[in-house]
Amino acid sequence: MSTKSKVEHDVHSHDDGHAHGSLKSYLIGFGLSVILTAVPFWLVMSGALDSKQATGLIIMAFAVVQIVVHMIFFLHMNVRSENGWTILALIFTLVLVIITLTGSLWVMYHLNTNMMPAMDMSQIP
Repeated sequence: MSTKSKVEHDVHSHDDGHAHGSLKSYLIGFGLSVILTAVPFWLVMSGALDSKQATGLIIMAFAVVQIVVHMIFFLHMNVRSENGWTILALIFTLVLVIITLTGSLWVMYHLNTNMMPAMDMSQIP
């Protein structure tokens, strides 16, 4: 094989041990991403749930699932590629997401409960 054809073969070859996406996998990922975005948007805009806490928890669950969908379908993270290192990256990302979400909820809850209460305007002459 000549040097030029070997280089062309190496550039166009996809047998390098890394996962590569197909059109089907990208379309599945895109469809799931649209659904995982549209459903929480609909929940908020329609007021389908009476409880704001339940709506918030459902939205966060959808967000976590969407992160996993992006990592699998767009970043091609799975157990087989790169000797399992990508699954460790997935676990690390999930731990960071959980820490970020719980920390954000904790801060927002304490800001809401510890801020000065609203004044009652009916008592002002």
